[in-house]
Amino acid sequence: MKETAIQVRNLSKKYRLGEVGTGSLSQDVERWWKMRILGQEDPFLKIGGTSATGTAGTVYSLKDISFEIKQGEAVGIIGKNGAGKSTLLKLLSRVTAPTSGHIRLKGRVASMLEIGTGFHPELTGRENIYLNGAILGMNKREISRKLDEIIDFSGVDQYIDTPVKRYSSGMYVRLAFGVAAHLESEILIVDEVLAVGDAEFQRKCLGKMGDAKTNDGRTVLFVSHNMAAVTALCQRAVLLEKGEMVFDGPAREGVERYLQSNNPEVNQEKSWPPGEGPGDYRGRLSMVKVSPARGNVFSLSAGITLEFRVICHTPGLRINLAFEIITSDQILVLQHGTALADGKAVEPGNYEISVDIPGNMLNQGRYLINVWLGGSFKPPKRFDHVAGFTIEHTQIDHIMVPVPGILRPVLNYQQKFAGTAADRPNE
Repeated sequence: MKETAIQVRNLSKKYRLGEVGTGSLSQDVERWWKMRILGQEDPFLKIGGTSATGTAGTVYSLKDISFEIKQGEAVGIIGKNGAGKSTLLKLLSRVTAPTSGHIRLKGRVASMLEIGTGFHPELTGRENIYLNGAILGMNKREISRKLDEIIDFSGVDQYIDTPVKRYSSGMYVRLAFGVAAHLESEILIVDEVLAVGDAEFQRKCLGKMGDAKTNDGRTVLFVSHNMAAVTALCQRAVLLEKGEMVFDGPAREGVERYLQSNNPEVNQEKSWPPGEGPGDYRGRLSMVKVSPARGNVFSLSAGITLEFRVICHTPGLRINLAFEIITSDQILVLQHGTALADGKAVEPGNYEISVDIPGNMLNQGRYLINVWLGGSFKPPKRFDHVAGFTIEHTQIDHIMVPVPGILRPVLNYQQKFAGTAADRPNE
């Protein structure tokens, strides 16, 4: 049975809002003496203001968080901005202290909380590697054994003896990740490393974190808004919302819950009260709904189901239903439609129409639906932006960064060896 690498019990972090202190030690002492000892008013209170000690509020960045992580596990910490992800990693990295609760860590911790964490700007890249290794408790011989591997991974060999203050942000983050990933620590904590760097660097980062987990038996905590990377690297996810832990379980389930919270159902369905939908007294559109064809998340491979409901009041009416899918930039992606009753006159009543758009067709991004009724309606009755949906990239592939374009089909390639070249160019 694997040992527990990280244990968190009832962890909370509270911050005070508003101005804290006067800006100088002498004034802080004077304020304390007059207010606490002499019972006088705040001598540094601004005109029209109120006492900072009596009215300043507090906010919980984390509140009563508890979990355990076994040795060798890779856990993704996910949530919206402001959910408390970075605060949790700072507490685990001992950058700041908790307000309440306790943390137990088994082994050395290598953290990469932001670009160049722990780097001294005046030191060279080589010197910073040795500095970080010393902080982790490694001796010079152990660090030297890893030095060439770190430099090769980061790709900054040409500038390794240059002060890191002259590095670009990309060079900085490559070296910082190389140091954190290669130096011998039992726990690796990484915050949004994939937000900087090109596709090649992102692949190397994921590969190295995967090796650290699988081959080295290291524990990995990974914060990212890239859900494809989370599902590829982690078997488990912890979802935070407003400082509270709302989910702890399989990574794919956590990712689906996170994506659902970012795409509220109200944006995916539009219904009209009787007599108010697009159309007129003869017939109206009463409902439009868009949902994933498979599963609960709009992913690249899930496909899309569009559902419509039309109310016909007048006999002998001919109704054509058409829809458009457009991007958030108002670029037309697809226009399609159908005729009710194969173009014949329809009977009064409710008509439900649905259509499936296959998966692996639309690229990730935000899309909107326009709908109109034609046939006997001249001019057609049109209603724009009746529903919307966002396709997320939740499956890992050979490219981590967003792929440009609107379509993202899965294409089948055929290759064959056509034989050796008959003629060779002159050397």
